[in-house]
Amino acid sequence: MEYLSQLQQAFENLPIEEALKKTVALFPAGTVKFSTSLGQEDQVLTDIIARNKIGVNIFTIDTGRLFNETYETWEKTEARYKIRIQPYFPQAEAVQNMVSEKGINLFYESVENRQTCCGIRKVEPLNRALQGTTVWITGLRASQNDHRKSIPMVEWLPDKKMYKINPLLHWSYEEILDYIKKNNVPYNPLHDKGFISIGCAPCTRAIEPGEDPRAGRWWWEASHKECGLHLVK
Repeated sequence: MEYLSQLQQAFENLPIEEALKKTVALFPAGTVKFSTSLGQEDQVLTDIIARNKIGVNIFTIDTGRLFNETYETWEKTEARYKIRIQPYFPQAEAVQNMVSEKGINLFYESVENRQTCCGIRKVEPLNRALQGTTVWITGLRASQNDHRKSIPMVEWLPDKKMYKINPLLHWSYEEILDYIKKNNVPYNPLHDKGFISIGCAPCTRAIEPGEDPRAGRWWWEASHKECGLHLVK
């Protein structure tokens, strides 16, 4: 936790790109990592990192059930910025056993099944991706749901023994859209069709005007609308 106050001050007082550069300078090369889902917020951070040539490793979790538009956005992003986004996939045997036991669309049957699927397809690969990480950067925003309203911009995760930084925490959705437009940032075309929060294809729908941004995720259940990636106790 020795760098917590330095990181907090950096992200409170400096432009994001300068705060990220300072972060990278504090830690061993290759240990500051950004997890992107290729959503709008994450595309903004990717643009900031790539445009300023900041030494942050960018990775994504490919669950095997993403929208084709997400893969197209991934390809366009790599081509635009001349970077490679490191993929992490679920363990094949774990997916095979889950589907053999519970069926291909098990998540529709219960919250427990959905959490099992998210655990195998998303959480386990994330834990592998974060091995050897000192700083985990995300595109979380406070206004996305109730859970995220209470998280700090910079925090220490004792269970993972790393810092977690959410540089866009206090950005509004309008600020995200404005940045994308001004900087011609590639983004998922599904966003223009009402898909605000985009995850796996079977678990995501477009939302209606006025609905919560996360209402399109796991819409058939009443839950906290989190897959487990950001529910750190």
